[in-house]
Amino acid sequence: MRADLHLHTTASDGRLSPAEIVRIAGMKGLDVIAITDHDTTDGVLPALKAAEAYPSLMVIPGIEISTDVPDGEVHILGYFIDCQDQELQEVLLRLKNSRLERAQAMVSKLSELGIHIDWGRVQEFVQGDSVGRPHIAEAMLEKGYITSIREAFTKYIGYDGPAYVKRERIIPAEAVALVARVGGVPVLAHPRDIDDLDGFIDGLKGAGLMGLEVYYGGYLPREVERLEDVARRHGLIPSGGSDYHGLSDDETPIGGVLVPQDSIERLISLAGPREDVIL
Repeated sequence: MRADLHLHTTASDGRLSPAEIVRIAGMKGLDVIAITDHDTTDGVLPALKAAEAYPSLMVIPGIEISTDVPDGEVHILGYFIDCQDQELQEVLLRLKNSRLERAQAMVSKLSELGIHIDWGRVQEFVQGDSVGRPHIAEAMLEKGYITSIREAFTKYIGYDGPAYVKRERIIPAEAVALVARVGGVPVLAHPRDIDDLDGFIDGLKGAGLMGLEVYYGGYLPREVERLEDVARRHGLIPSGGSDYHGLSDDETPIGGVLVPQDSIERLISLAGPREDVIL
């Protein structure tokens, strides 16, 4: 069983539409994928519709929620969520509005640094309904201020960058509890660099954390082994995925991270029977 449980589409900051993601996954012979756009579920239904052409492909309704910690941000993945839940959509609308305000403020800060990009042009890069930092980076790249999307983050709009602007977020435990309340399976995303990971996980298990993203693009074998041990000790399902956005040629491709079949089966078993999942 081949799976990629971390994929982004044009609904947030990915370059490919949900239908294109599904088509590539189907052509590659993947068995399971999860659509996990940042703070939006808008890509889920189009992906489910597109998957009707690939009867052997399971599409998991998912999300990646941005949360705030004192020294940065942590992301929480949610699998098998109820995308129609009113509470979930109210929270996501609040986060979406905050993203918009943050992006406008970052464009202003870049202007103060001598990097002049047009806000209207940034919006033209947004194919879905949620503006993000990659869209700002694309506008910077187009005008020649940077030579790669990654450079925009490392020099200007990353967490420690001079044009970075904070936005409204929720704390990790709130996101974990929210995913659990809407019928989902909460998983801590790309946890390699979290300080005191064991203590951090202990603080989230009470809120309902069920999994840890162990298998991830760019992780070294020794790092994966360490995270496997962490997941085992805390009784968490070791999950994984490419975190594919389609923004650069050096990204881990769709299906480029191997997730053990046992992990996939454990996640599916937690979800139970669902009408909005195609198998």
